[in-house]
Amino acid sequence: MFSKPSQTVYTVSRLNREIRTVLEQGFASLILTGEISNFITPASGHWYFSLKDEKAQIKAAMWRGNNRSQSYRPESGAQVTVRARVSLYEPRGDYQLIVEHMEPAGEGQLKQEFDALKMRLAAEGLFSSAYKKPLPQNINRVGVITSATGAAIKDILTVLKRRAPQLEVIIYPAMVQGKEAHVHLINQIQLANARNEVDVLIVGRGGGSLEDLWCFNHEQLARAIYQSELPTVSAVGHEIDTTISDYVADVRAATPSAAAELVSPNTQELHSKVIELINRLNNAFKHDMADKRALATQLQHRLNLCHPRNQLNQKAQRLDELTIALQQGMRNRLYQQERTLNNLTPRLMRQSPDKKLSQASHQLMQIQTRLEQAMQHKLQHAQNSLALQASRLDSVSPLNVLARGYSITKTQQGKVVKSVDHIKTGDVLITELADGAIKSTVL
Repeated sequence: MFSKPSQTVYTVSRLNREIRTVLEQGFASLILTGEISNFITPASGHWYFSLKDEKAQIKAAMWRGNNRSQSYRPESGAQVTVRARVSLYEPRGDYQLIVEHMEPAGEGQLKQEFDALKMRLAAEGLFSSAYKKPLPQNINRVGVITSATGAAIKDILTVLKRRAPQLEVIIYPAMVQGKEAHVHLINQIQLANARNEVDVLIVGRGGGSLEDLWCFNHEQLARAIYQSELPTVSAVGHEIDTTISDYVADVRAATPSAAAELVSPNTQELHSKVIELINRLNNAFKHDMADKRALATQLQHRLNLCHPRNQLNQKAQRLDELTIALQQGMRNRLYQQERTLNNLTPRLMRQSPDKKLSQASHQLMQIQTRLEQAMQHKLQHAQNSLALQASRLDSVSPLNVLARGYSITKTQQGKVVKSVDHIKTGDVLITELADGAIKSTVL
């Protein structure tokens, strides 16, 4: 027995669908590490496997659109770090992971921390190119955040002096190694932004081990670089070294010297570019002048065409043409009218009403004569027919019978007495003779 008739009744598919929504909204993206087992790759190209540790396991899937960009090909037994979201496979109700990115697990603790932070910040969008600021087109002042006595600042100043000695350089000295180095770097980034006295910031140091460069992998430093209003160039270590700062900065330079080249224009290249621009300007000026002359000639020609004298001459010529055409048209019209009149005159004579009236009058007289004759004939015929019918009627008239001595006896009601059986004593009879009637009573 159900306690509430109005309580929602779920289908299994609806329940699984709503649970899936809750899981995907509650665990939008997470980073986890584990061992791959039961790894399979069907013909669809998707990857299906389980991710486990010593106490538990969870099913996982990585769709073809994500795994085909992976340079790393996993296999059962491999330790991996993944970025994934939690979901539910509705047909079976299986709770699973949808993996979006996968990397092999690092050999040491620092590598694992680096991978985990990298994947987490990437998931937050800190590495997205949509948020990276372009370097200014015209850089006049460069800020450098690094050790004031390290090799990096010397390399940067050497390159800037050679390529663009006109640039001003402001150094924001900071520790670039040790536990508190990230705090120094963050403070100098915030100071440079507060002063807003440079066009671009170079943040970096020379090469070293993973431990030496570790302060550039700190999450707080990454967020400070991401939040910087000034465009930032990350220049940490040698070309093969990669840090979180490189991913989050607006531009990554392989070395501090490369960073200096990025923010400084080459004087010789600038000179060549200026010469090229001057030549282009001269050529453009020549082409523009030629275009202007051609346009002036064209406008002069159009002006001549539009001169009132030319317009009047053209209008006068057009008037003459129309006058000639009108006169010719009138002559042609008169000629056509004359021809039409000549053609219609004989036809009109043939259709003269005098002749038709004479013929109609003659026909009318004939019709009247025929009508009178027909009426006389009809009247004579009617008279003859009437006389014949009167003679016939007279021959059968009862009056003629009475005239020959016969009589007709009727009752008082007017019925003809044809038999003695039709009367009785006391009846009044009327006998009609040719010259009168006799009234009698039956005895």
